[in-house]
Amino acid sequence: MLLVHAHPDDETIATGATMAKYAATGAGVTLVTCTLGEEGEILVPELAHLAADQEGGLGDHRITERAAAMEALGVTDARWLGGPGRWRDSGMMGEPTNDNPACFWQANLDEAVGELVGVVREVQPQVVISYDCTGGYGHPDHIQAHRVAVGAFEAAADPSRYPDAGPTWAPSKLYEALVPKSILMTAFEQLREMGEDAPFGVTDPDELGFGVEDGVITTQVDGREFLDHKMAALRAYPTQVAVDGHFFALSNDVGQGAFALEHYRLARGPKISGSDWETDLFAGVA
Repeated sequence: MLLVHAHPDDETIATGATMAKYAATGAGVTLVTCTLGEEGEILVPELAHLAADQEGGLGDHRITERAAAMEALGVTDARWLGGPGRWRDSGMMGEPTNDNPACFWQANLDEAVGELVGVVREVQPQVVISYDCTGGYGHPDHIQAHRVAVGAFEAAADPSRYPDAGPTWAPSKLYEALVPKSILMTAFEQLREMGEDAPFGVTDPDELGFGVEDGVITTQVDGREFLDHKMAALRAYPTQVAVDGHFFALSNDVGQGAFALEHYRLARGPKISGSDWETDLFAGVA
């Protein structure tokens, strides 16, 4: 499988248990990250000087964080789209950083797709995973990652497209990583009972800007056996994830449901039959 994510840590938050589970079974798992995450907020005071509006250097630091996270997940093939730093983090939608000609939001889509097509044709994944057309919550880099993933999924099998990128390959399935609202509601209710602060400073899951109705979901991957791997990978990102925050505050049962049951929508490929969710991303793949 090939996963296309926007910034370091996105892969762990959205798909970390999935990655650990399939890597443990011996499946090939390749991660492509589109930016170094240079515009991220820094949660570690002693590293505040790495911020983009100070000395800079956060991107280089997040390279080391991602390496540690991949070790925790058991993933050995992790890459940067076009090479480390080819495209810069665009920052949140509407920020002046969106106008930086070097940022991913401003990337030439044909060039970015071509870079990913080369990876697809090299590793020959049966399954490709990224975001939906909203990027999950509207971040420009997530939206662009979706566009690039869909473009490469379609172009990799076309011999007239990117002829210098290697022999053609047709992935079987394309998935969008999503979060069902039912999971968010359960997590919020548990946090309230524990007296914890609301995640991201909001009191209603609908205010988060992400989360979909359960009927949108086609697939649930049960990664509860690999929850410890995902949590270890999250701890590898101290600049971005507060290890004493809401990711780690939930009780064991709810925490497993919120973080180790990962959800997807099948966007391309053989459809499942019936109304039940798939439990295997490779279901229906010959």
